[in-house]
Amino acid sequence: MRVVLAEDLFLLRDGLVRLLEAYDFEIAAAVESGPELARALAELEPDVAVVDVRLPPTHTDEGLQCALRARRDRPGLPVLVLSQHVEQLYARELLADGSGGVGYLLKDRVFDAEQFVDAVRRVAAGGTAMDPQVIQQLLARRSADDHPLGRLTPREREVLELMAQGRSNAAIAAQLVVTERAIAKHTSNIFTKLGLEVSDDDNRRVLAVLAHLDRDR
Repeated sequence: MRVVLAEDLFLLRDGLVRLLEAYDFEIAAAVESGPELARALAELEPDVAVVDVRLPPTHTDEGLQCALRARRDRPGLPVLVLSQHVEQLYARELLADGSGGVGYLLKDRVFDAEQFVDAVRRVAAGGTAMDPQVIQQLLARRSADDHPLGRLTPREREVLELMAQGRSNAAIAAQLVVTERAIAKHTSNIFTKLGLEVSDDDNRRVLAVLAHLDRDR
C-alpha cells in the first residue's frame, strides 16, 4: 500500500515513516510543505494520503486544501487528516462529497501504533476513521432548534457519533452493551428522522449522515 505523507515537523515525519514502514506500507513520498504535497499527490497517485492540516508556506490550512484539490482531480482519493486542530470548514468539505475513504484524527489522541495503522488501512480501503472529538465539534454546530438532529434521543445521538467513527452495528452494540437488533432499530430511527435512505454499507451511511448534517451551514 503506497502512502504519501505530509508533515512539516521532521521528528514526527520521520517517526511516521518508520512506523508505517514497520507495518509494510510503502512510503511513496514524505514531504513537508503544501507545494510538495500537491506535486506528490498529482504525480504519484498513492493509495492513501496522510496529511497534516497546517503546512508551509502559509501554516494555516495548506495541507487540507491540497488534499481537497487532489480529491477534486482524482475523486475518491483516500485522505486521512492527522492534526492538532479541527478545521471545521474544510473538514466538512472533505466529508461532504461522500466519495472515497476519509479520516480525521487528532495527534494528541492517537495513543498507540495499532490504532493509527488501523485508521490508515481503514481509510485506504474506503472506510472512515473519525476522532470522536472531531465528530462532536461538527455536530455541535447544529442547534436543536434549527435542524432535525434535535429530534434525536440522547441514545440515538450516541449511536450517531459511533456511526460517524466508522463503526458497524455489531461494534456499536458491543460498545454500548446492547443487542445488535436494538442498534439496528436506533439506526433506522436516525435515518428516518434525518430524511436519509437506510443503507447496509457502513461507509456510505456514515458519509451520508455527516454530509446531511453539514448541509447549509
